[in-house]
Amino acid sequence: MGRAVPSSRVLRPASALAGGLALVLAGCGPSSYQYNWNILVDSVIRPDGQILSGIWLTLSISIVSQIIGIVLGVFGALGKMSRIAPIRWIANVYIWFFRGTPLLVQITFIFFGLGVTRIYQWPPINLLGVSIPGSIQAGIFALGLNEGAYMSEIVRAGILSIDPGQLEAAKSLGMTYGKAMRRIILPQAARVIVPPLGNEFNNMLKTTSLLVIISVPELYVTFSRKNASGPTVFHPFELFLAAAVWYLVLTTIWGVIQAYIERRLAKGVAGTPATGGVSLRERLFGGRRPEGAPQGSGGR
Repeated sequence: MGRAVPSSRVLRPASALAGGLALVLAGCGPSSYQYNWNILVDSVIRPDGQILSGIWLTLSISIVSQIIGIVLGVFGALGKMSRIAPIRWIANVYIWFFRGTPLLVQITFIFFGLGVTRIYQWPPINLLGVSIPGSIQAGIFALGLNEGAYMSEIVRAGILSIDPGQLEAAKSLGMTYGKAMRRIILPQAARVIVPPLGNEFNNMLKTTSLLVIISVPELYVTFSRKNASGPTVFHPFELFLAAAVWYLVLTTIWGVIQAYIERRLAKGVAGTPATGGVSLRERLFGGRRPEGAPQGSGGR
């Protein structure tokens, strides 16, 4: 027989949903504010081109920044584990700086600081016929650098989880360090790396909203501009509730994808249930973690 799930964990999602509905209903009480529910419905069910553009830009920035973060994370992890002191020192300073300073400060420094000093002024670039403004370039660069520092520790933990004897065995077969990492160590470490990596991408989808400081027209900025002018001016309740719904849609879709990836990676791992990985309910709302399942990232 399986263990009974504590009732508190079963009721937790329902309680959170009930609390959220209570807050919304409380906000709908008598007030001088004139609600326009058509704005909410249109923004969610019939989004215009401006909203769709903001969603696409949010997704694009998140994906590119995460890819940059993964690449930097692999190099950062290997650099931190290197036996060459200068490489190890550079990796440690990189991780220390970007984990120890606020992302908002990093974004403003990279865009405004580098620009005003003429170190790099972020001119627009054309890629496949598409003009990419400097603010988007700087935003991707800042998010990627920041993510790389966190991914470095995640990748390093995944590498350290593999028996060191496997690296020695690969070397004894004539493999170089790089080939052994690519073919032996990193594929096995993926089971440990993927869950926190998925959580980091979930966080990245929301962190793009910080690019408001450099006026990147992603999802949050799109709704802010709708609230500032046009036919929807000063309807913050409906507009930002719609923005919250869209962020929930994006993170929920990614939660489904992540749960599927984790189940695939967990197949055949001792100590995991036949279904493997983490269920969709546990991924979205939390709950009892299956015995032997890899631990995810604890957040920032």
